[in-house]
Amino acid sequence: MEIVIQKEMLANGIQIVQNAVTQKSSLPILANVLLEATPTEIKLTATDLDIGICAMIPIEAGEKGAITIPAKKFFDIIRALPDGSEIKMTIKKSNSIVIRAEKAQFKIIGLPKEDFPALPLFEDKDSITLPQNMFKEMINLTDFAISRDDARHVLTGALMVVRGEHVTLVTTDGRRMAMSKKPLPQKTLVSREVIVPIKTIQEVKRLLGESGEVRIQFSDNQVMFSFASSFVVSRLLEGEFPDYCKVIPERSKQSISLATEDFLSAARRISILTDQDSQAVKINIQKSKMTISKNTPYLGEAKEEVSASFNGDKEIDIGFNPKYLIDVLRNINEENVEFEVNDFNKPGVIRKGDEYVYVLLPMQIIA
Repeated sequence: MEIVIQKEMLANGIQIVQNAVTQKSSLPILANVLLEATPTEIKLTATDLDIGICAMIPIEAGEKGAITIPAKKFFDIIRALPDGSEIKMTIKKSNSIVIRAEKAQFKIIGLPKEDFPALPLFEDKDSITLPQNMFKEMINLTDFAISRDDARHVLTGALMVVRGEHVTLVTTDGRRMAMSKKPLPQKTLVSREVIVPIKTIQEVKRLLGESGEVRIQFSDNQVMFSFASSFVVSRLLEGEFPDYCKVIPERSKQSISLATEDFLSAARRISILTDQDSQAVKINIQKSKMTISKNTPYLGEAKEEVSASFNGDKEIDIGFNPKYLIDVLRNINEENVEFEVNDFNKPGVIRKGDEYVYVLLPMQIIA
């Protein structure tokens, strides 16, 4: 059987699935990609058993067939073929595939489809559909607060809550917490509270666009994110996520208002003088200005003022890790930001209406 496809279309499909391929597993088949063909499309599937990604690529000429082939070599071959070329692939009965483009020809030995792990099936009833741009914004506002510390396994993912009229994403690494809550396009009877691993969140974020929809389907221990021409299937993390509602302080009447871009730029510049042993920057808040400063032993010092409006009754000095400020400020997409600060030992809070809360623990300032 022969399949005909343009190089760029096949390369795009490869880019979608490549991160689900693993070379470190004791199962050699997981280093392969499953290629399935019909007269109208090619389907590429890769999995490491924790996450599976599938890309469907339309074609004009093809026949039915399937094979699994070493993913890295296959990807390297396709990328190396001439740009704009037409690729012809022939799957042989001997579990091999011949790839031809212009004057180049390759033959790769593969394994039968039956050796490849099957991705799970999901029921339609336990699902929701969201606008892609909305879900992408929710991830952008929360994924940076996911923990990278495997010792706290339950925090290495995002809590996703679907209930009634809202969908909520919550992340925390123990030093900060981000929560994004959006109304569902349609009220649902689905009631779910699951923890989606960080790798899955990152892959879904990579596939999300500014238009179209993403369908999210749940099973007992897995979740699937479906797009028009691809989908991601993932295991869920087991364990009990912290009660995020208890972490969110009541709205404070004491806050400082300033331009988001000015705050972000100053935090970036002053963070240059932080190091591994001295991460906190000092923030001095007064009625009409905020000053960010850093004094690092054996390195130097920096200071920058930012125009602001503070409605508190006394001057405040407080320390924060500037990276944690930068993470939220570069994603919040608001012209001005309200930064709630009550005292040197109280969390700082950034809110975006009722739909977003970012809670940040202060750090000790070393004089």
